[in-house]
Amino acid sequence: MEDPASVGIRFLLYLDLMLLFGLSMFGLYGLHGPERSDRSILKLRFGLVLLAVLGIFLSAVALFLLTASMAGLPLTEVDAESVTMLLSGTSAGAAWTARVVALAIAFLLPLLVWRRPFSALTGTSAAGATALGTLAWTGHGAAGEGAGAWLHLIADIAHLFASGIWLGALAALGMLAFRRGTDLAHAELTRRALEDFSPLGSWAVAILVITGLVNSWFLIGISNIGQMVSALYGQLLAAKLVLFLAMLGLAALNRFRLTPGAELAIRRRDISAAVAALRCSLLAETSLAVLILALVAWLGMLSPPAAGP
Repeated sequence: MEDPASVGIRFLLYLDLMLLFGLSMFGLYGLHGPERSDRSILKLRFGLVLLAVLGIFLSAVALFLLTASMAGLPLTEVDAESVTMLLSGTSAGAAWTARVVALAIAFLLPLLVWRRPFSALTGTSAAGATALGTLAWTGHGAAGEGAGAWLHLIADIAHLFASGIWLGALAALGMLAFRRGTDLAHAELTRRALEDFSPLGSWAVAILVITGLVNSWFLIGISNIGQMVSALYGQLLAAKLVLFLAMLGLAALNRFRLTPGAELAIRRRDISAAVAALRCSLLAETSLAVLILALVAWLGMLSPPAAGP
């Protein structure tokens, strides 16, 4: 594996920033009124603050790793001058600065503005989206030039946003479904939140498919398709596609069978039946999502086929 430390930090950054964006968005479309308060079942405030702090820490580690890689130095020999040069003289440095500023805002808003949860969540969502979008500036999408490069970068950012929406929803729904002491009102909230996510989830899937095809066009190219089977990049990409298709299958199961089944179980006041199947499906879907992120982090450190040997 190429530089395991960098792959690991990249994976954790993907996970952290997608959760920050996705959970704050879930608070806007999946929770209503008092459900967003700090005393609600799903305590978003603490989670968002923690994710923002963790994002800043991971970004700092990533900065030192990137500086060491670009300067050709051991991590222990990275000095302030090398870091300053990267921050002031590269697009990766500008992206890092924008990310940390956005994360600082995402940290402050839940602390200072939570008396107006909708406003706090709106601002945190925007800050989270900015922080998440900066990851595209340090990936393959920012490596090209010209109009095509901008299309690739926009597709990369849209792909990140759609992924964040999906992952954040899975995390929020999982926290609701696995909460101890589930009562009828809580089971109904879980079912309704899942139902509210369904149309947005369909749009997220459509965006992921479209932007995935755009990214593949730029990163692989038609002439390189035949070489994908024998290349590590192609094998990892194939594994990612298989996992993604499995996620689609579970998402379809949730939407068309488990959610209606939960509604019927709630009407019968059979709470355990209402959440049991949802728990298993959400756990499996979330596990697949985490595996996909690990593959994406690995792929981001490899040279794509379109870049040549």
